[in-house]
Order: sequence, then structure tokens, then C-alpha cells
Amino acid sequence: MSTNAPVRNRQTQREGFTLLVGIVALMWMVEVVNAIDGYRLDADGIYPRNVGRLWGILTAPFLHANFAPHLLDNTIPLVFLGVIIALRGAGRLAAVTLIVIVLGGFGTWLIAPSGSVTIGASGVVFGYATYLFARGFFDRSALELLTGVIVGAIWGGALLVSLVPHTGVSWQGHLCGAIAGVIAAYALRRERSARSPVRALAK
Repeated sequence: MSTNAPVRNRQTQREGFTLLVGIVALMWMVEVVNAIDGYRLDADGIYPRNVGRLWGILTAPFLHANFAPHLLDNTIPLVFLGVIIALRGAGRLAAVTLIVIVLGGFGTWLIAPSGSVTIGASGVVFGYATYLFARGFFDRSALELLTGVIVGAIWGGALLVSLVPHTGVSWQGHLCGAIAGVIAAYALRRERSARSPVRALAK
């Protein structure tokens, strides 16, 4: 069993990296189509409190206003943070991504200003960052805590600046994505089975 463990671990990581490449590739392919179509797909983002456009929560992270700086600036941290999450496999990356997109997008749908349309993967980037920062606390893992500290040291300043309201920047999307990342870390925490005193004595 111990001999096969490293092989399974490498396979798990490969699957995670493959999914990450697929997510990023999809974003870039959508942007190519969007550019060819005169960026009309940008209208398929999140429309606050518009029940008929709730589906925009799922499409918004894959839409960007331009290749640079919008898509490029989101791609770099997304790949950096995503690689760390992908080390746990495709299932973990998919779960974190889905939680952040759905909960972060729904929060944005609730609190973003009326008349706005939110697009872009920056909410996912915030979610990845706070997931990595918070999971060490919930898993009680020193290594994961250290990873969170490193993530905070590299990206923390830029992420915090992005929470300050700027024209044309959805700080609501950033904030809700960050909150969703913490929720993902809690929801996906490692369960520690506590033995009852009787069972412990029996062993």
C-alpha cells in the first residue's frame, strides 16, 4: 500500500492540474469568442437582484472586459493559487471553485448596486486566496497555516487594495468571493474522528 501511495498522489495532482488548465483555457476561449462578437457576452454577467438573470452567477467568472489587463490580471493569481489547491486533486479544486462561484456570485447578486453588471474571475481569485488562508485553521495543520501565511504575504496587499471601492471595480464581488472562500475552507475541512472514552479503553 505504501508503495502505491506516491503513485496515487501524483495521479491526484495531475488530475487537479488538468482541471485547472481546463478552467483557465475555458476563460481564454470564451474571451476570444467574446472579442470576435464585439464583447456582447459581457451582458451575461451578474445583474443585482434580478431573479430572471440569476444564471449570470455561473457565467460571470468566465467573462472579461478585455484580454489585458482584465483577463490577464485575473489569470496570473488564479493559476498561482489554483496550483496549490490542485495539489489536493481535481475533486478539491472543483469543490472550492463551485462553492466560491455560487456563494460568492449570489452574495454579489444580493449587495451589488442596482444597474451594474459584474463580470470577471476576480471573485474566484479572492475565494481561492481566503480558502488557502483559512483552511489551516480549520484543518489544524501547521503546513497549511504556513501556506496561508505565504499566500497572504505575496497577494494579501494587492487583494486588500482591491476591496477599496474603485470606479468600474466590483469590491462587492471581491468581498463576497473572499467570504465564500472561508466558507469553502470550513465546509471542506478534514474531519477528526473523536473516539469515545469507552471505545478508546476497549482498544
